[in-house]
Amino acid sequence: MQVTSKVAVLFITVQYNVTISANEGLSEESVVNHFHHGLKDLATIFFYMLVAIIIHAIIQEYVLDKINRKMHFSKTKHSKFNESGQLSVFYLFSFGWGTSILMSENFLSNPVSLWDGYPHTLMPFQMKFYFISQMGYWLHALPELYFQKTKKEDIPRQLVYIALYLVHIAGAYILNLNRLALVLLVLHCFVELLFHVSRLVYFSNERRQTGFTIWAVLFVLGRLLTLSLSVLTVGFGLSNADQQGLDLVNGNFNVLLVRIAVLATICVTQAFMMWKFINFQLRRWREQAQPQALKPKKLQAPKTKSKKDKANGVNGVSSNGADSPRAKKEKSS
Repeated sequence: MQVTSKVAVLFITVQYNVTISANEGLSEESVVNHFHHGLKDLATIFFYMLVAIIIHAIIQEYVLDKINRKMHFSKTKHSKFNESGQLSVFYLFSFGWGTSILMSENFLSNPVSLWDGYPHTLMPFQMKFYFISQMGYWLHALPELYFQKTKKEDIPRQLVYIALYLVHIAGAYILNLNRLALVLLVLHCFVELLFHVSRLVYFSNERRQTGFTIWAVLFVLGRLLTLSLSVLTVGFGLSNADQQGLDLVNGNFNVLLVRIAVLATICVTQAFMMWKFINFQLRRWREQAQPQALKPKKLQAPKTKSKKDKANGVNGVSSNGADSPRAKKEKSS
């Protein structure tokens, strides 16, 4: 409708378009569209939060609920299966989309670009839409706590989980650390995808636990790579950058206090994740060791009497307490 089209564009399309002309040859020029962030992005994030709720409901209704009816899971497994099913789809989508952006922008082949030319206020369309989709998805997880009828004891864990994602993604988006955040998100999504797929396989057959072992190794390596890239980019790259100082207009946050706050946030988060990981592994080992400890020891069967002893009685005494004929003959001799 023409009346509401101007308002609808604010919600649906990506805002803050900047057109840049690039000289490809001596006479040819190409127009490249880039985007920066602003307050209007809140409306776009809200719209795609609603889209995420609809997609969540479709996956739940037409995929996960049908599998649940066939498998007949318990209430605990039912909720965990739904959680892993939804997150597996999201992490697979995020990992594939993020990897394609990294390949197209050549961030992996040129790691210096993670901090070179900071502040990175301009983003290609795919990168900006990627971050808007990420924030929209994790915001949609808040009303999903009500829609999915999450247990009261599980709500604090879910809120911490959601808050960590929103703080890190929104923080990197506002501070123009989108290149570093994109690399770390792709790495994190791959590790989390492996965990939730292994969890789904485990629910179908509890003997299949190889995926958890592979995930445990990659989880530790992922934390080390995250810390290494963060220290390399923020601690060394930005500290030696040409543009230093706080400039809100130009989006430059390259000051010592901000760098320390970013590194401290990342380090505390990685330490928290490692602590949760160690507790998870210890609980898993206890669960595996408990059935072995509860196995009853085999009792030795009592020795059965031979037929000859039963007939003659034990030690020359018959079953009715009287001497057997053989014992009488021995006594008389």
